Amino acid sequence: MTTDPHPPRPPATMRAALLRAPGDLVIEERPVPAPGPGQVLVRVEAVGICGSDVHYYQHGRIGDFVVRAPMVLGHEPGGTVVALGPGARRHRPGDLVSIEPGVPCGRCAQCRHGRYNLCPEVSFYATPPVDGALCEYVAVDEDFAHRVPGSLTAETAALLEPLSVGVWACRKGRVTAGSRVLVTGAGPIGLVAAQTARAFGAAEVVVTDVEPHRLDTARRLGATDAVDVRATRLADTGYEPDVLLECSGVPAVADEAIRVVGRAGHAVLVGMGGDSIPLPLAHVQNFEIQVTGTFRYANTWPTAIALAASGEVALEPLITHRYGLDETEQALTAPARDPKAIKSLVNPQLLTGT
Repeated sequence: MTTDPHPPRPPATMRAALLRAPGDLVIEERPVPAPGPGQVLVRVEAVGICGSDVHYYQHGRIGDFVVRAPMVLGHEPGGTVVALGPGARRHRPGDLVSIEPGVPCGRCAQCRHGRYNLCPEVSFYATPPVDGALCEYVAVDEDFAHRVPGSLTAETAALLEPLSVGVWACRKGRVTAGSRVLVTGAGPIGLVAAQTARAFGAAEVVVTDVEPHRLDTARRLGATDAVDVRATRLADTGYEPDVLLECSGVPAVADEAIRVVGRAGHAVLVGMGGDSIPLPLAHVQNFEIQVTGTFRYANTWPTAIALAASGEVALEPLITHRYGLDETEQALTAPARDPKAIKSLVNPQLLTGT
């Protein structure tokens, strides 16, 4: 367990990165939130930038979720507990935690069945109108602040959120010992999904992408093969996976990949792209392929922590850019500027980048 016996006392105010409109982001001074009953106050020390943050910054909306009022971005935070709200008992000041960014109602049918990711009343960071974690402090329900061991840092604690997406995808695809897995898209989610599949016992994990640097990263992180689909069509590889983890979000990629899934296989749609994809229905029916979507995750943090702490999944190699809070716009635009960008992190406690 990582505990700082003397965590800094929170100030009265803090800085927050506020999205006011597409392309309009400012740093604003706000009061530090007071932790309510059963909550802890966390000093945010790392926030991963997700594709959804970039999309909100560029377009001000994702599907039906529209930024109608100024909103703080960021839903991949790690940091240190600095204060406890009334009745909070799970943590001590100084604990390093990874924050699960969605708090469900706990009462609806989905919550009662353990599917709290499908709770219609979930309050999820950086999903309008809920503020996210690109700020210096957040107050969070103590049950969703997960203590991490000393082998992890605030940066790796932050990246347990995308790792949880990979864990959930592998569970939905029923990846197990001996599975043959195809991962399409070698972005952050594809790279953690590929590593998670190996950790779950997959015998083969083939990763596809169009960016050589990302394919090289996939190989270094344990993929048994990496295919540049600009040069080689999936159908020409002869690979017939049991499980497809579609992480690119590109409809044409999903269509091509589903066509190579073997009999009684599973196709898991993870990436967010267009509203619809062309479905090769004859192949799905003739091979009895189970096609499923994913929506966030549920009950994944214990597994994600164990995978990261044991070294079975490496998170630090995904980090390509680091910024301070006042450089949040640079973090959001890094993928457009640098083709080698994989994961940008923002440290809200820094005034400038490192």
